[in-house]
Amino acid sequence: MKEIIRYATLAPSGHNTQCWRFRLGNRSIAILPDLSRRTPVVDPDDHHLFVSLGCATENLVQAARAFGLKGNAEFNPESGGVITVGLERSKAEESPLFKAIPRRQCTRTDFDGKPLAPEELRLLEAAGTGNGVAVILLTEREAMEKVLEYVVEGNTMQTNNPAFVNELESWIRFSDGEAIRSGDGLAARSTGNPPAPRWLGRLLFRTFFRAKPENWVEAGRCYERFALQATALGIRNAFVNQPVEESGLRPEFAKALGLGDRRPDLVVRFGRGKEMPRSLRRPVESVLV
Repeated sequence: MKEIIRYATLAPSGHNTQCWRFRLGNRSIAILPDLSRRTPVVDPDDHHLFVSLGCATENLVQAARAFGLKGNAEFNPESGGVITVGLERSKAEESPLFKAIPRRQCTRTDFDGKPLAPEELRLLEAAGTGNGVAVILLTEREAMEKVLEYVVEGNTMQTNNPAFVNELESWIRFSDGEAIRSGDGLAARSTGNPPAPRWLGRLLFRTFFRAKPENWVEAGRCYERFALQATALGIRNAFVNQPVEESGLRPEFAKALGLGDRRPDLVVRFGRGKEMPRSLRRPVESVLV
């Protein structure tokens, strides 16, 4: 059970806050939000926090299957947003997504700019589609440049906000020693985001503007399947979420993309590029309750 949880902790989280805790049950594992690791400036409604819990949930379900357990995840809003994954015995199966978990990373580097094959795009779209969650794949230059304009505008708004800069700085680990001691946050060597990346494409998940945390958990699970499928195909990805993180910019961004009354949740660039240094994780014992 602890090894299954270790795989769950390899999920992505905003600023690598690792905003989760786990509780072992008789035939279940509960995933609890760790509100002490909130990022209230960039994520005031805890959207990213619950997306991160969804990513951890998907990793947990994939890992459980590899250990001969079928996982059924249920979100309980009355318990403060706890996700309980019931487990029952089944045939052990190491899927390609499970094998990709240790290799998955948000890769902040240039991609090679070469187009993906139609079958690869089909697999990515299928992996990222879920209950109430849709995927828009943008591969045309004009559409990508439109998104880039909003990314730049959102980035400018954030970097001009002292509270945002202070919050981000508090999660950056400026030395290897600091990163090893904390086991969380953004190691400086892993944050090499290029100023003008050659974007191959963009993935955008969407749910309704009045989405509840359970919708965000589902978006997180869908993103994680997308990221694991991409990893299995040798494709990198990284978030460029500035247009959806700025509440004043998000409706305009949604309108520009023709989303109507639906909320854009995540914006991700993807393509092929080199591997980057990985963010660290805290030991399993430190996230158990």
